[in-house]
Amino acid sequence: MAYQPSKAVRDAQEKLVAVQKKIGDVFAAAGENLDFTSPRVLEITGATDSAGAVTKVRAWNKEAEDLGRAYDDLRELDELGQKTRAAADEAERARKQPRLTLPLPGGGDAPSALKRLGAVVVGSEAFKAYREHRAPSACIEEGYGLAELKTLFQTTAGWAAETTRIPGLVIEAVTRPIQILDIIPGGQTGQASVVYMEETTRTHAAAERAEAAAYAESTFVLTEQSSTVRSIGDSIPVTDEQLEDVAGVESYLNQRLEFGVRQRLDNQVLNGSGTAPNLRGILNVVGIQTQAKGSDPVPDAVYKAMVKVRVTGRAFPSAFIVHPNDWQDIRLLRTADGIYIWGSPSEVGPERIWGLRVVQSDAIAENTGLVGDFANFCQLFERRGVEIMVGYVNDDFLKGKRTIRAGLRVAFVTYRPTAFATCTGI
Repeated sequence: MAYQPSKAVRDAQEKLVAVQKKIGDVFAAAGENLDFTSPRVLEITGATDSAGAVTKVRAWNKEAEDLGRAYDDLRELDELGQKTRAAADEAERARKQPRLTLPLPGGGDAPSALKRLGAVVVGSEAFKAYREHRAPSACIEEGYGLAELKTLFQTTAGWAAETTRIPGLVIEAVTRPIQILDIIPGGQTGQASVVYMEETTRTHAAAERAEAAAYAESTFVLTEQSSTVRSIGDSIPVTDEQLEDVAGVESYLNQRLEFGVRQRLDNQVLNGSGTAPNLRGILNVVGIQTQAKGSDPVPDAVYKAMVKVRVTGRAFPSAFIVHPNDWQDIRLLRTADGIYIWGSPSEVGPERIWGLRVVQSDAIAENTGLVGDFANFCQLFERRGVEIMVGYVNDDFLKGKRTIRAGLRVAFVTYRPTAFATCTGI
């Protein structure tokens, strides 16, 4: 039976929601700048200044915390009580049901006479002798087969308990999710490398001229650049019996292998060394810019990196890649009076900084962030997407083993290194 909260639980929930709403109204009125001097904030809190408003919000936060704990405890007790009462009702219904009875050996006074097993044992001569003499051997009564019960009937000697495994359910091991590929544009290539022309010299000489005077002359130089297609792959051997006898094994292995290949690619586009057979990831491209944090607050350092991308790289930053531990420090930044800058702990909080999308990835080293125009100045070209193949290796055919193989071929291009800037020391 589904849990139905009692009136006490519903009342506790209403009180908690009411306090949470007051806190939310205050932060909504304060806006992104957390202006606790605004008339609306002072009106909601009933305070005369920002310090009083902050004190009131802290008190409401404490009240919400206490109400939340009280609500959880009350609901747990209420739910437990309902389950206990339901179990008692079920036991009472079971008690009222007719009990199983066994025929008395020999038929008793009538062929249909029935007695419970306990009544049979208690009425036996052996049990009567035991009560009179308190001799354990006196209770062995061959007529009821009790002499054969010397060995304890338990799971190790009798039936083992049946256990049914949940079909198809696999709890995946902890692993890094794919985090970066989503922000990188894709493309296709049918060649062994991606070749493109880069404008390496661009001198604009345009100027005003007098009548009959010579036109100014500009200079443009193009240089051919290329990125070699690289292969990333994985495989696993598996027996014929495993594939045949367990439903879903092949699809499970296919999915995990494909994920592993793309997870490796997700790391390569950021950290690849460029030495064959590695791709060259953005962090190892010659010419990307760097902004040291120094004594700046982290948000200031990130903004300065964005400015470098705009001014030197002539690009528009589209994302900020940061390690989750470093984002934690940013998310927990507080004002001097304890106000969380990135939003109240009761809210999810925006995963944006200076308007940029924040991509949390533990593929990037801690204390280093990356700002860049990912949308326009890098691209991932697929020569062949993830391909799953099954075959035999060496003498595997004779051994009843197959190998499932997953692989892809891609090239990664960073068109303009200065459109990216690392932010170090964060």
